[in-house]
Amino acid sequence: MPSFASPHTRYQQSVLASLQEMLDAGEETNTAPDLADPVAFAAFTQRLNDLSLPETPRPEGIVPATTLWWVDGNEWLGRLSIRHELTDVLREFGGHIGYVVRPSARRQGHASAMLAAALPIARDLGIDPALLTCDAENVGSRRVIESNGGIFEDQRDDKLRFWVPTNIGAI
Repeated sequence: MPSFASPHTRYQQSVLASLQEMLDAGEETNTAPDLADPVAFAAFTQRLNDLSLPETPRPEGIVPATTLWWVDGNEWLGRLSIRHELTDVLREFGGHIGYVVRPSARRQGHASAMLAAALPIARDLGIDPALLTCDAENVGSRRVIESNGGIFEDQRDDKLRFWVPTNIGAI
């Protein structure tokens, strides 16, 4: 059963295979090419974990963010990031939560499950509601957001903007 895990070196081979799938599909990965090196991968996972801490130094415009990996055993299926706060740019085009599912694991319900599992985490971070955006032509992502209670606000350029309550099911 898939679940969230913190970024960790045990997923290196699966992450690398996922990145190759994305490259083969013509998708941009925004990841450094040296992740095949175990030392570089360990530094990468440590940095992702550190970026959730408010005291971690970060470039201007980069906010604290919790990165979670969606895994099944040692298989990396996807990634979800929760940005703890919004900059003006994130308010327009990025939102609080972003996610990606590896090509071989798409259309299996992982994105919907990831977002559903992330909403209580976002709530615990003081985010309610959460802003999510997706490309206007990305019907799958729109369905994921709407199936998790997303309320359409507007379209800005080619991005759709939704507000998703995080307190659903809260006691």
